[in-house]
Formats: sequence, C-alpha cells, structure tokens
Amino acid sequence: MTAAPAPAASKALARYGRPDGWRGRLYDLIFLSDSPAGRRFDIALVAAILLSILVVVLDSVPAIRGRHAGTMHLLEWAFTLGFTVEYVARLLSVRHPLRYATSFFGIVDLLSVLPTYVSLLVPGSEALLDIRILRLLRVFRIFKLTLYIEEYTRLAEALANSRRKILVFLSVVLMAVLILGTLMYVIEGPQHGYTSIPTAMYWAIVTMTTVGYGDITPHTTLGKAIASFMMLLGWGILAVPTGIVTAEMTALRTDRRHGPLRTARACGACGSEGHAADAQFCKDCGAALPAASTTG
Repeated sequence: MTAAPAPAASKALARYGRPDGWRGRLYDLIFLSDSPAGRRFDIALVAAILLSILVVVLDSVPAIRGRHAGTMHLLEWAFTLGFTVEYVARLLSVRHPLRYATSFFGIVDLLSVLPTYVSLLVPGSEALLDIRILRLLRVFRIFKLTLYIEEYTRLAEALANSRRKILVFLSVVLMAVLILGTLMYVIEGPQHGYTSIPTAMYWAIVTMTTVGYGDITPHTTLGKAIASFMMLLGWGILAVPTGIVTAEMTALRTDRRHGPLRTARACGACGSEGHAADAQFCKDCGAALPAASTTG
C-alpha cells in the first residue's frame, strides 16, 4: 500500500500523471519520499550527485588529474550511466513523459548527463557537469521543507509589498553615495587613489556597507573624518531594509491570522492548495476536495 503523497507531490502527480502497474510502482519509488523505499532512493540519489560533483572538482586539480586520470574518467562514466538510467526511469514512470522532459527538473536531469556524451565529440565540455548541483534541489523533498512553502510565499509577498519603500531607501542611499563620493574625490584627489567620481563612489559603497577592501583609503584628516562618519552611517543603513520587510511580514501574519482559516489540502485534479477550511470544491478548477483533516 502506497503512502499518501505530500501536497507538493500531489502537484507533480497532477502534472505528470501516475500510470498503473509497474510504472506506477516505479513512480512511487522515484517521485514520492513518503515510503521507506522512496526515502532511501532520494538519499542515494543525493549522495550520488555529491560524489559525482566531487569527482568533477577533483578532476580539475592538475596534480590529481595527472595521477588518477583513468580512475576519474571511469568514475565519471559510471555516474553518467547511472544518471542516464535514472532519467530514462523517470520518463517511463510518468503518464506524460514530455511534460516531465520539458519541466525544470527534467531539463536539469538531461543537462546533467549530456556533457559526458558531448565530450566524446567536443573535448573539454566535461566542466559543464557541475550543473548537476542544481539537482540537489531535490533535497527539499527529503527534509520535508516543502511544508514551509507558505513561509516562502509570505516572504515574497512581504518583499513585493515593500518594494516602493525599499526603492525610496535605495535612492536615498544612492544620493548619499554620490554626494560623499564626490566630496572625497575633491578632498583626496587622484594622488590618493580617488581617480574619478565613479571610483570614489565605489569606495563610498564599500565603506558604507562596512566591507572595507582597503584598496583605496583616505589620507587627509578631513577624508578620514568623512570615512568615519560613513562607517557609522553604514551600521544604521544595513538595518533599515530588514525592518521594512519584517514589518510587512508581521502585517501579513496578522491579516492571515484574522482572515479565513485555511488548510494545506491539495486538489486531486489540479494540485492547487490553500483552500478555506470549510471549502468543499477547489477554488481554481471546481473539483471536489478531500475532507479536511487538519487546519492551518
């Protein structure tokens, strides 16, 4: 008996389609992590991705490549063949293979194996194998971080609601950088590294963000005083965007707390989530919803 798919998996189920028979069992193993077998598969896949990336990174070191070139080449082909089998298995385990092949993860899966085969025709393309790091996004399924997608949504909404305030704040910072940078250009001059106003503005940005590369430094007493003022100003500037976004997130949390109670129920037809607790039909497609078991 297969465990019920998580809300994020329900979306994939609706998009790609779960076939019957052995293909359905293969789908459960590859795409779902609710069962022990599916969880072991995901962990093994992530481990293989990490090891394959380690091989590519080590192979880029001349000393290691010169001493273990044959071993590295053999390991890379072993990983590539394994990922190729996995990619083909994913296509076989869905009802709509083309939808998966053209999805984000489908394209990443394909790009993760193509460089090795392309290297047979175009030497040097093996370095593109680092694109496999994108496939580590699947680690979110293992740790059930998809449960916190709502928090990501809240952060995106808070940033969107704060965009005008942040733009105004950045415009004020830009004016301060322009004025103080120009002032430093006049005071310090090219003899101290401030060869142009853009260069002085670069120094002002580095100083106000408290990074301080040290490639350009003031030498005059007045220049040092302005630099000290900018460093102290930078401490306050760094806290402003955080306060703006935090206030917006607090407002969103308050609005939702007093708004309609919602659940994480996913529509079995379209995979849509976030329905009201007393909803009986999907807000997007109108299909009947499963009975609510939890409240959010």
